[in-house]
Amino acid sequence: MAVVIDTVGGVRPRHPEKQNRPDTPVLRKPEWLRVRAPGSAGYNATRQIVKDNRLVTVCEEAACPNIGECWTKSHATMMIMGEVCTRACAFCNVATGRPDALDPTEPARVADAVAKMGLKHVVITSVDRDDLADGGAAHFAAVVRAIRAASPATTIEILTPDFLRKPAAAAELVIDAKPDVFNHNLETVPRLYLSIRPGARYYHSLRLLERVKERDPAQFTKSGLMVGLGEAKEEVMQVMDDMRSAGVDFITIGQYLQPTRKHAAVDRFVHPDEFRALEEIARAKGFLMVSASPLTRSSHHAGEDFARLQAARRALEGCAREGRALEGAA
Repeated sequence: MAVVIDTVGGVRPRHPEKQNRPDTPVLRKPEWLRVRAPGSAGYNATRQIVKDNRLVTVCEEAACPNIGECWTKSHATMMIMGEVCTRACAFCNVATGRPDALDPTEPARVADAVAKMGLKHVVITSVDRDDLADGGAAHFAAVVRAIRAASPATTIEILTPDFLRKPAAAAELVIDAKPDVFNHNLETVPRLYLSIRPGARYYHSLRLLERVKERDPAQFTKSGLMVGLGEAKEEVMQVMDDMRSAGVDFITIGQYLQPTRKHAAVDRFVHPDEFRALEEIARAKGFLMVSASPLTRSSHHAGEDFARLQAARRALEGCAREGRALEGAA
């Protein structure tokens, strides 16, 4: 099971903005959320490559429960633009504070690590950088281009910030870098934004996903939700409808896990049967791909899911061609 350390370097508080919050109760995890501690040879090899290239991963920073499984398979989600976020979301374990300046060598280092690991599919995410004029968009695009140059066969999935209060051209820079999958998580239902994601705006995030489809219809879009924060089933279904209206292809739904007592409390642990029901509902609403389970995370099994996503689109396009052919024959 992942162990969350509440300080960085043992000195400064990891979450200074949360230190004065009252402690929240921590519920005992059910059996279906228990995972083995990492430590395989593959895990250690991936860890060494990450260390040698001075990279930050969201796997470590967010205390992901799937790190042992993913790193054993040489799957690591790179987190660019530093390890300090300018936001203070109530669910997130990434450190909050004043970030350092961007490192111009980072795109090359990330690309080198992707090539060394022989990744067929890579996921790149980042902290929020509200301190930058473009929210870090140009840096994000540079990382995508560097990976394309160093490892042309690798497909690229990005999990981006919302670029809130940044020029429209900022998001367009990232879209125009042409990642294979553009992911931006809505995270929760609109009613809970003020307490769970106070620095973001639900409809702005939804509009970002819509703009990706408007600018590049061929680009896959993806978004995710956490459940177990106190949302109602009807609210989750409404978010699904909103995503489909924005053209989102792939939805992920996973259980929220509380990083520390200073973070938002878990309202309940959602049973695997409920996740299966949510998956059926999402498929019925027309998503090309759905991943819904207690341990589902945005980048978990991302490579395998991307292959399924491509296959689902080909199948849909094949059905559309057959339909047009039948109409023509009639």
